[in-house]
Amino acid sequence: MLHFPQLRRNPRPVARPGRIRSLQLLLMLALSGSAAVGQAADGKTELPEARRQAGWKLLFDGVSTDQWRNFRRDSLSDGWQVQDGALVRTGKGAGDIITKDRFASFELSLEYRISKGGNSGIMFHVSEESERPWHSGPEIQVQDNVDGHDPQKSGWLYQLFQPGIDPATGEITDATRPAGEWNHVQLLVTPVGCEVNLNGYRYYRFQLNTPDWKERVAKSKFAKYPEFGSLGIGHICLQDHGNEVAYRNIMIRDLPWDGVASEPISGTLPLQVEQAFPQLEWTGWEPADERGRVQDFRPIVVTHAGDGSNRVFVATQRGVIHAFENSQDATATKVFLDLRDRVIYKSNENEEGFLGLSFHPNYRENGEFCVYYTTRKAPHTSVISTFRRSANNPDKADPESEKVLLEIEQPFWNHNGGTVAYGPDGLLYIALGDGGAANDPFGHAQNTSTLLGSILRIDTSRSEDGKPYAIPADNPLVGQKEARPEIFAWGVRNVWRMAFDRETGKLWCGDVGQNLWEEINIVEKGGNYGWNLREATHPFGRKSSDGQDLKDPVWEYDHQVGKSITGGLVYRGSRLPQLVGKYLYADYITGRIWALKYDAEAGKVVSNESIPSQKLPIITFGDDEQGDVYFTMVTANGRGLFRFAPADKKSQD
Repeated sequence: MLHFPQLRRNPRPVARPGRIRSLQLLLMLALSGSAAVGQAADGKTELPEARRQAGWKLLFDGVSTDQWRNFRRDSLSDGWQVQDGALVRTGKGAGDIITKDRFASFELSLEYRISKGGNSGIMFHVSEESERPWHSGPEIQVQDNVDGHDPQKSGWLYQLFQPGIDPATGEITDATRPAGEWNHVQLLVTPVGCEVNLNGYRYYRFQLNTPDWKERVAKSKFAKYPEFGSLGIGHICLQDHGNEVAYRNIMIRDLPWDGVASEPISGTLPLQVEQAFPQLEWTGWEPADERGRVQDFRPIVVTHAGDGSNRVFVATQRGVIHAFENSQDATATKVFLDLRDRVIYKSNENEEGFLGLSFHPNYRENGEFCVYYTTRKAPHTSVISTFRRSANNPDKADPESEKVLLEIEQPFWNHNGGTVAYGPDGLLYIALGDGGAANDPFGHAQNTSTLLGSILRIDTSRSEDGKPYAIPADNPLVGQKEARPEIFAWGVRNVWRMAFDRETGKLWCGDVGQNLWEEINIVEKGGNYGWNLREATHPFGRKSSDGQDLKDPVWEYDHQVGKSITGGLVYRGSRLPQLVGKYLYADYITGRIWALKYDAEAGKVVSNESIPSQKLPIITFGDDEQGDVYFTMVTANGRGLFRFAPADKKSQD
């Protein structure tokens, strides 16, 4: 069978009668259900429904070898056997094996286990017109990197591409696990770009048939084979190199030319996106600065004070907090607080700046609110402070009332986290990223002696032990040697954003992934959410997570669906009853928006529905005092606030 998807973008999903699967069929994940592949009692591999909806299918189900045969033969030799759910090269003369189908634009995911000193390979776009598979198909090397003898290490594209330098070691990146342990390979091949990831580490990117590709091939041993890497379609091949090797969880999906996969959804909601507060002007903001340079409007927080005033507060990443009447007819804002003299924001380091704002639950009485920003005083330093409103003007905060709670040095400009949120317990929760760069090079997220890669919980109502805040007595690490007692949960990469469900009190967060997966968590006290031992539910890097008590996400999606989650909140408004109780979130890169329904009693997701939109790059969600939800994007004209509306109406106030 020929697999060659049409070279066009996926059409927008449309909910049609008979197409929406029942909730009973939607095995969505608690996480044994998330998107992790499981095994039935008979050893057969089970592919979760969410994976199927995203286009995946099994090439080997742990039992049957029907989709494989030997190269240039009609059957599979006895040298390949099924053992404990794996396809194992066990004997001499096993031979190279290929898929019966051919694939053009695709994504392949599998695990391999190599024997001590062993060698094998994974090839793609293999043609049987060639005498040997490697005469046409580029090969991802598989070997024991410790005792193997080939200079081409595991995960390298043989003689063509290898990973870059690991900043933590100064040596060529090696994310492989030892012989006898399972390693994961992800291979993406599309006309617009290809990549290889090994155990979650991005090894390299490349593009077939470009001048760079042809130059590399010309310098390799493959130069004399005219079909090598040029066909654009062919079989997947697993190589017999004379050593024992095992493969399992082998799955593939066809992709369109741009690599964007189908959405893992159970339906599409009858909603649309509309401009919120369409007449609103931002006091003091101009689309160009004094030098005439473009100064985009970056609304980074939307929230309310919970004080009965029904005002909406919008904070910008450059450090200005605006307040205005919660009316779609509102025309102008008031500047509640201007911190531009303290906040540093650079467009080329855009994960810094003013990042968080939360009003105390007793704001009406105490006038206290908390902010999170990057300070001008020192490079890459995060500040968490409280301020108070003006004694004379409820529409103004007192800029001199700042009480700095924490100053946290960041090693890099990215992965700052930045959400601050007062919980229903009156305590302050703070989301901190792992410190930045890639792959958490310093291991912060699993190191509880540092605050980075964690969610903190502190009491801002009192001071204790010389600190301008107190540690709640029931914080999970209180009394543990060398652990920071401020930590409430850890093992996160870059939470963007988190919010409490105003009805249940559960703390939801979206955690931005590294190379392959985005995830949604419900944060619990003392929870370790796995980074960087794993990315979402998938093993990451060389260290095993065996024996670790890790919390699973309630949902995950892969990087052909979206590449950067914008976490939202659970809708508790009354204007749109079809959203009540659903967690709203989006992907910044693809602009897709979803509503996730979670059954807390059953501990699993029961639906994930798409919300039609213009594919906006959403940077944050927020709500007003009534629980209605808004979301924002960066614009040059200040028209960056949006909300949802029924599909058959332009507006519903």
